[in-house]
Amino acid sequence: MKPTIIGVAAALLVAITVGDSIGQPAPPPGGAPPPAWSAHWTTAQLEQLVAPVALYPDSLLGSILAASTYPLEVVEAARWLDDPSHAALTGDALAGALEAQPWDPSVKSLVPFAAVLRQMDTYLEWTEQLGDAFLAQQADVMDAVQRLRQRAVALGTLKSTPQQTVTTDQNEITIEPTNPDVVYVPYYVPAIYGVWPWPGYPPYDFGLPPDVFIGDALIGFGIGIGIFWPTWPWGWYGWNWVGHGLVVYPPHWRPGFPPGLPNPRLPPPQPWQHDPQHRGGVPYRDAATAARYQGSQAAARREFRGFPSSPAPARPPQPATPAAPRESTPAPAAPMPVQPSYERPAAPEPRAAPRAFESFGHGPQVRGEAARGSSSRSAPAAPAGGGGHPGHR
Repeated sequence: MKPTIIGVAAALLVAITVGDSIGQPAPPPGGAPPPAWSAHWTTAQLEQLVAPVALYPDSLLGSILAASTYPLEVVEAARWLDDPSHAALTGDALAGALEAQPWDPSVKSLVPFAAVLRQMDTYLEWTEQLGDAFLAQQADVMDAVQRLRQRAVALGTLKSTPQQTVTTDQNEITIEPTNPDVVYVPYYVPAIYGVWPWPGYPPYDFGLPPDVFIGDALIGFGIGIGIFWPTWPWGWYGWNWVGHGLVVYPPHWRPGFPPGLPNPRLPPPQPWQHDPQHRGGVPYRDAATAARYQGSQAAARREFRGFPSSPAPARPPQPATPAAPRESTPAPAAPMPVQPSYERPAAPEPRAAPRAFESFGHGPQVRGEAARGSSSRSAPAAPAGGGGHPGHR
């Protein structure tokens, strides 16, 4: 018995050593708990994560990344769109109906792109992780997008078409609609990136919608979505790729209008800022990100559940002598899950956590909160005295 135990221990030690030698955790033996957390997503993990959307037009990609930080509202918007009376709305009627919704502008801006919104709802864990990565490692996410675009351009699989214009400036690649008033959602297969450099983390493949056929091509386009940007009530998104920033352009700016030209009649573009009030109580993945927004987190949960926000208590008079300035130290970054390297299918199952990531399992919680929030808002008032749509595959 003793030699057998020693042999098993030696085998496990070899497995752990091999796993560490390639920079990835060894598969957990015999259903053991997942590996310890790491501080950051790796390059391989980030490229796997952004592969399905890296070749989207810049403004649409900005909406997706911003909205992914509000997964609860993504679910609510997808449920709202399941109502046939809402799905039939277009133009000003759609804008007016969305204006009444309490969602973040990034979520509202995705509703006209029904296939994109439903994909984010179908693969909710992927959406959560995309948003968590963008909050924690925005510059790294943007770099991952640029690397994938550069590979596709070098292979000739990403180029200007009648639907979109691809431009390279300072080695940064932008993708814009050829007609600013019509946005086409691209559909492509992972082969568009050529030989994938991370065998342990293959790019996610969500498949093509049934109404999109690309034949032998690697990329195709759905029906163009007409957007009259000057009256779009939520503005739109642009990128400062060199400076690693997402920019929000106010309503009445038009894509393609040179952002460097001042317009005194309009507010200037502003850097995008995550708003924890729209997080709806969904936990942040790591302690460092939570610490950045913790001051608003309790209020966000309280207001989401229907409680009125309470004013801050009055402070007693302070002495006139100014206090000495205090240095603030940034909150230490807490570790985050390391992706296990065991085998996984090319695409995650709908409504299941992608297996290359350690999911927090927030998907069911998010959907439950969305259902309760939606029913509470749509329920009729009590009398006095009384007590998903599947995504495209």
